[in-house]
Amino acid sequence: MSVLPLVFTSGWASGINAYAVVLLLGVFGATGVSDEVPASLQRTDVLVVAGVLFLCELVADKIPYVDSVWDTAHTVIRPVSGAVVAALLAGGDGSLPELAAGAVGGSTALVSHLVKAGTRMAVNTSPEPFSNIAMSTVEDLGVAGVVTFAIFHPWIAATIAGTLLLLGLVVLAFLASRIRRFLRRRAQRREEKRLTAVPSRWPDG
Repeated sequence: MSVLPLVFTSGWASGINAYAVVLLLGVFGATGVSDEVPASLQRTDVLVVAGVLFLCELVADKIPYVDSVWDTAHTVIRPVSGAVVAALLAGGDGSLPELAAGAVGGSTALVSHLVKAGTRMAVNTSPEPFSNIAMSTVEDLGVAGVVTFAIFHPWIAATIAGTLLLLGLVVLAFLASRIRRFLRRRAQRREEKRLTAVPSRWPDG
């Protein structure tokens, strides 16, 4: 069976929470749930690091504005992680070249990450204090559910991931005005901090 659907699904999920993907796949492989997970993802040190970083993201991802800073920092990390995981999955399968798998996983992760980051910028313009917690929880549960489903039904899971990705792009287009508002607010805060940090050139009085 081709590993392509699992590669695509893991790429989509990595764009949302790369550490959860590594942790889930590693646990599934280490416990014998799946024999498609490469040994490198099952290593204890990899699982420990992924677990710690997953807990960090679990907290940071639920705090308004902190989540957007976290997303910005992971603009490179998530696509690279998606590409690496995809290449590793393809390496032991033989049905898909590792380079092609890396390209699929990395590009899918990048688009998924941009959807997540853009949506969060829009959410941060909302006055409701629990909107970030709700969004983050839905994302975490979605990643866990789809990745788990991909182990047993890869093609159906890939279809679900593709549908969610397309819906995310559509939603992102509708939220464009809110995203621009978020970026303006962030630019204004930076300018205010810069001005308050610069001492006045004129003496008092």
